[in-house]
Amino acid sequence: MKNPEKLTKAHVVPFGVFMVFLILLQLCDSVFGWDHPAAPWYKQDVAQWVYPLQSLVVLVLLIRFWKFYDFNWSVKWSLAGVAFGAIGIGFWLLPTFLYDSWGLTGETDGWMKMLGIAKRDDGFDPGMFENPAAYWTSLTMRFFRAAVIVAFVEEIFWRGFLMRFVMDWEGDYWKQPFGRIHWKNYTIVTGVFMLAHAPIDWPAAFIYGSLTYLLCVWSKNLGACIVMHAVANFLMGLYIMSYGKYGLW
Repeated sequence: MKNPEKLTKAHVVPFGVFMVFLILLQLCDSVFGWDHPAAPWYKQDVAQWVYPLQSLVVLVLLIRFWKFYDFNWSVKWSLAGVAFGAIGIGFWLLPTFLYDSWGLTGETDGWMKMLGIAKRDDGFDPGMFENPAAYWTSLTMRFFRAAVIVAFVEEIFWRGFLMRFVMDWEGDYWKQPFGRIHWKNYTIVTGVFMLAHAPIDWPAAFIYGSLTYLLCVWSKNLGACIVMHAVANFLMGLYIMSYGKYGLW
């Protein structure tokens, strides 16, 4: 068995650094962000440079720790991951689809907002760049972050580490088998995964997290969970760019 301390470091550090960049994003935005047409691009939307930097730094960490991950890639379970990803993101996008289907306008509140039925058109928009090269670079890096970096770093942490950790946090949790079925790791991991998202996405995150848990305990395959996450985020990106729902990023 690989060194437990190194295993923990490999599964936690990339996620931790990823989260630090989200804090950095908020700090940079509050310090010199300027949402104004006259502002330079790096002030108009701080995420346009923080996200690519975050992606590259975390990519280096994932490569550095690669030998500590057991993905167990499988065609069968990867195809299952594709199906689960499509179904999961379908539930995530349903509230926004209903918003448009019902002909709603403006902001929602009450039970609609609680269920995520909202406009969702204000967010990361590569269309702020008139230069084609800048536009496609921004869009490519956004998809790379969502479908590659997020898929790997989150599943390695949520499913690869945390599901084991909550089962035996005082002992040798690395002896816990991957994908063990237990109410404790389902409740805690799915709950924390849900709370890690914005409140407007909580219902969708709960359903998506539950589906990922189901795939995890069914397949016992981390690679399948990563494929699910990658497919879901890629399809969400296509939906965002097709309908201008930039608030979903």
